Amino acid sequence: MGNLADESGTDVEIYRRAFTPDAIHIVSRTDAPEELLALLDSAGLERKTEAIYTWYETPQGLSEAAQKQLVTRAVLPLLIADYKVNIDPDVYDVTAWAQNLREHRAAQAQSAGAPALPPPGPAGPHPGRTR
Repeated sequence: MGNLADESGTDVEIYRRAFTPDAIHIVSRTDAPEELLALLDSAGLERKTEAIYTWYETPQGLSEAAQKQLVTRAVLPLLIADYKVNIDPDVYDVTAWAQNLREHRAAQAQSAGAPALPPPGPAGPHPGRTR
């Protein structure tokens, strides 16, 4: 069995494997630079090595929801660093993505000296139309 990232032409593939259903599997291309591996390390993923193969998995003991949140939050730094990432929709958490993106934008605004936008509040009543 080959490396899915190599076969797909991506830098990182994120998916759940049938024979390890209690963890999400993250594989990088064979010639991945150390910067890419460092981003995966810093995301809280566990690096695994066997013979010549290196891959990552979500830490043991996390709930399924926590696993999805962890891998989804790992994607944004990879995309910002211009890596090609494919994440299986079954392990993607749209809420975690939105929160991560909002935090990133707030940090960008703060570093640029602009006031950060407040998080969106609950939807209020729609203002009436005037004729």
